[in-house]
Amino acid sequence: MATTWSAFAPRALGFTKTAAPNKVSSNKPSFFALLIAAMMESRARVAEREIARYLRSNGGKFTDESEREIERRFLSNRSHW
Repeated sequence: MATTWSAFAPRALGFTKTAAPNKVSSNKPSFFALLIAAMMESRARVAEREIARYLRSNGGKFTDESEREIERRFLSNRSHW
């Protein structure tokens, strides 16, 4: 859970100084943020490889039709997992 400082002074809300939330000292991303970032990067690399393979198999030119086919393949609603 992320913590942040309130725009209100602690005394304005009836809190004492010791009741204020602890400020997180490090700016390191959490384990889950790193995991999600790694998964997104992996999926992007897979998609780029698939697009490169598709373009190589169809003459290597990026035409309007190849763009539509790539969008159809990668932006469809079916799950790729």
